[in-house]
Amino acid sequence: MCEPPILDVNKEPGAEEVFKKIGEAYEVLSDDTKKTIYDKYGEAGLKGGMGGRGGPGVEFTNPFDLFESFFGGMGGMGGMGGMGGGGFGRASSRSRTQPGEDGRVELQLDFLEAVFGCSREIDVDRLNACEVCETSGVRPGTTPSTCPQCQGSGQVVSAMRTPLGTFQQVSYCPRCDGQGQTFTACDKCGGEGRVEEVKRISLKVPAGVDAGSRLRVRGEGNSGRRGGEAGDLYVNISIKDHPELRRDGMTIHSDVEISYVDAILGTQAKVTTVDGPVELKIPPGTQPGTTLLMARRGVPKLGSPTVRGDHMVHVRVRIPKSLSAEERKLVEELKELQSKTKVGPFRF
Repeated sequence: MCEPPILDVNKEPGAEEVFKKIGEAYEVLSDDTKKTIYDKYGEAGLKGGMGGRGGPGVEFTNPFDLFESFFGGMGGMGGMGGMGGGGFGRASSRSRTQPGEDGRVELQLDFLEAVFGCSREIDVDRLNACEVCETSGVRPGTTPSTCPQCQGSGQVVSAMRTPLGTFQQVSYCPRCDGQGQTFTACDKCGGEGRVEEVKRISLKVPAGVDAGSRLRVRGEGNSGRRGGEAGDLYVNISIKDHPELRRDGMTIHSDVEISYVDAILGTQAKVTTVDGPVELKIPPGTQPGTTLLMARRGVPKLGSPTVRGDHMVHVRVRIPKSLSAEERKLVEELKELQSKTKVGPFRF
């Protein structure tokens, strides 16, 4: 069953009565008897109360006329979906300048390019302004003429009779595509005013961009129609993995593996960083899973490249699965010494 619309947006005097009449008009659609009366006798039959709940003296008019008077024309809603006239505006406005669409392109960076930024040249497929017709779409030497079907309005109007009244539907003129003019198309662009071309763009990638970052290049999207402003180009960033380094925002992570002897005695280990190889001091007695901090060796902050994150080094201690006879003898001697002194690196 078709329910009347519920519009609780106006508290002005008389609003309740107006919406009541709209609801009664909608009842025609849901009541077979009223629809039959309307089809047979028109509005006069309903005015006489023959439909029942409409009541004597209730005049059913185009409900969108009520909306029109109550809400001030409903602006660009086209008289509730294009019915009822008005609100559509002159379709010839399509002949005015129109901005170009935004473009999108994918760009994959090396790990260090994303960390420190870089300059790249990228080729972009885009619609550029036609130089022959200067984006008008009209063949040079010819002049547009008024569309004979819409008489220059860019619109065509069709009428439709329904139980709620006679509605007018306004749509773009199919002959001139709403421009109000017909013309001989430019040979190069076919009347579009734009041609598809490949343009090479110089792109500066800032330091600190991360996977999923999106760069905006103003004015490098598609050219506008009829001299309109060009759209923007959006560059979606992805980043290749590094064989040794991992990234978490501004923090770099990596692993270093040392022997159990070096973990006991301490050592110097060469660590790969974004700045290159760095010697890292491993203190004596380092336990497996220890994390050592290398301050300010991480990723620059996006927009503030002088601020940098840290590099976290995760220590992995390599325990041999087998020992030579001499190694076993030394470890056993160490164990015996530990049991006598009750002190040492393996005290628990």
